[in-house]
Amino acid sequence: MTRKAVMLNLNRNRRERCFFRIAIARPVLRAYLDVIEHSGAVLTVFVLLFTAAQAHAGEIEPRAYVNTPVGINFLLAGYIYSDGGLSTAGSSPIKDAQLKMHTGILAYARSLDVWGKSGKFDVILPYSDLSGNAIVAGQTRERNVSGFNDPLFRFSVNFYGAPALSVQEFENYQQDIIIGASVQVSAPLGQYDEDKLVNLGNHRWFVKPDIGISKAWGGLSLELSTGVYLFSKNDDFFGGKTLEQDPLFTAQAHVTYSLGRGIWAALSFNHDYGGRTTVNGVKGDDLQQNSRVGLTLALPVNRNNSIKLYGNTGTHTSTGNDFDMVGIVWQYRWGAGL
Repeated sequence: MTRKAVMLNLNRNRRERCFFRIAIARPVLRAYLDVIEHSGAVLTVFVLLFTAAQAHAGEIEPRAYVNTPVGINFLLAGYIYSDGGLSTAGSSPIKDAQLKMHTGILAYARSLDVWGKSGKFDVILPYSDLSGNAIVAGQTRERNVSGFNDPLFRFSVNFYGAPALSVQEFENYQQDIIIGASVQVSAPLGQYDEDKLVNLGNHRWFVKPDIGISKAWGGLSLELSTGVYLFSKNDDFFGGKTLEQDPLFTAQAHVTYSLGRGIWAALSFNHDYGGRTTVNGVKGDDLQQNSRVGLTLALPVNRNNSIKLYGNTGTHTSTGNDFDMVGIVWQYRWGAGL
């Protein structure tokens, strides 16, 4: 074989190897980008733990405001365990609650193009088993109940810094500052017994508008958000009484770091203020000033699957909310050419 033929053969082999590497590397890179952006971008199930309470509080949700390629579907299933003084209506005669709750969750979400901005819709359906005891009217009472919690629905949109992109366009996207907003609604469809103080459902609606901002510096990001729970009346509270609740304001801060290969971790802080209850016109001494801290770890499995581990605990509690919780969530993604 001549020198010229050898050189031509070597160049052809180089081109073939280069083409093979690109053919393999591009989908792998895209898969990692998808995992990094999607494994925590869609929704969280932390709020499910608190649907047993009369006041929804303590929600911790890192990466709520990130960009996600449009047209992707998400199916999530998870398990949450909590132990301690779960929140209850402070104006009721229940004291020193020590409750354990096992919660299984099923959720669906889809990323959307909202007039050129990235958005998403999600629905969460939890089922819980709750047991424990508390002091009611000076006597120790036990409570054991299983059933569905109130389902949750949410719509969100990033109106600055996160345009609606296809999976292919998303490969070149780099986050800087994102500003977004969301509205979450809880429907009173869960288990409820008007003769009991602690239930899995709440027999009332709540609406939670929220706004957040996220800033990225390479693999590190800081996210701040604030929202307010607005509650409807419960006209069948504990024997036919009327329960009302003031707005409950909430704020969150999250520091997230990408560890590479689709793995990320987040340190989160939450603070709630307000939410004082009134029963039959009598205002309770139950103003909430509660804080929590949490950790989250996201681990990719493959292109379409990921696992998220998390836990949080109370750091300051004025009314309820003094409990520990851990959970695991499996997430499956499909659609939009993944």
